[in-house]
Amino acid sequence: MTSPLPAPIGVAVVGAGYWGPNLVRNFQSSPNFRLRWLCDLDVERAQRVLGGYSTVQVSADLDEVLADPSVDAVAIATPAGTHLPVAMAALRAGKHVLVEKPLAATHEEGLLLVEEADKRGLTLMCDHTYCYTPAVLRIRDLLAAGELGELHFLDSVRINLGLVQRDIDVIWDLAPHDLSILDFVLPPSVRPVAVAAHGADGIGAGRACVAYLTLQLNTGAIAHIHVNWLSPVKVRTAIFGGSKRTLVWDDLNPSQRLSIYDRGVDVASPEELGDEQRRDILVSYRSGDVVSPALTEREALRTMVDEYARAITTGTPALTDGRSGLRVLEILQAASRSLAEGGTMIKLNEGHTA
Repeated sequence: MTSPLPAPIGVAVVGAGYWGPNLVRNFQSSPNFRLRWLCDLDVERAQRVLGGYSTVQVSADLDEVLADPSVDAVAIATPAGTHLPVAMAALRAGKHVLVEKPLAATHEEGLLLVEEADKRGLTLMCDHTYCYTPAVLRIRDLLAAGELGELHFLDSVRINLGLVQRDIDVIWDLAPHDLSILDFVLPPSVRPVAVAAHGADGIGAGRACVAYLTLQLNTGAIAHIHVNWLSPVKVRTAIFGGSKRTLVWDDLNPSQRLSIYDRGVDVASPEELGDEQRRDILVSYRSGDVVSPALTEREALRTMVDEYARAITTGTPALTDGRSGLRVLEILQAASRSLAEGGTMIKLNEGHTA
């Protein structure tokens, strides 16, 4: 006799704007969840998202949604400035919470959410969607397995024409993607310890539209992130340079997103060399094969939704839990401070936020 399947987790989505419809679609297609409510101040917009024949309930009243005992979990896709009150209300109502990036508007607000979830034994997860793409999951596995060797550098570029935001600069708009990916793929023993940021506002928008972040890692490695709203071409690439191999991720090349180069620089220690050789250069260049691993294409949001279900069901932290959201917020705030101080290197709290 087979054991009965676990009952689907009742979930409510809060926010029917830009990102909410994507969450609605993925929750509706997941056997792990049953979408109960879509909550938005604009009820007509929420109804349009659901379509005319949906049995999902619609409300503009968050309290009404949170009072429903069939709702076990909430997914929040509202502006960052509202994340603290909405997520806090959900946690205090005993609901598991998924929050669209960034976790909160400030590190201090994010810390309040993490502490509340811990106190109540509830799942708090941050929707760092890029971390659940097949490419990033593979990069994480490769670094964990030591396939690239010790990480020497990361060079990431995320540039495009628009969309200039009214309330945040390009660092807070685009860099959370790259910072969350870096946090996700680094082995536990490797972490950022300082950040410097430089930016420019060439169009008079009143905030940085082009920015460069430089992060120092505790291993001596360096990570460089370029974000830009003003580029006429769209580029999404990242190069992970290791002591053994170098990995190039081109997110806009679906036929070859990842390429692993067995090319690099080998440095011999003086102890390994004779007197004659010691007088010669210690650096040699290695040129080997290039491998492009096959990736199974799967929507990142669906993988993220499955991870949310796993974390709720098992009571263990999600891969991108509240603390990962806090670490990203810490770097963003330090980068803003550095930008205001003309690019000063700002030390992080030894890489720990909670």
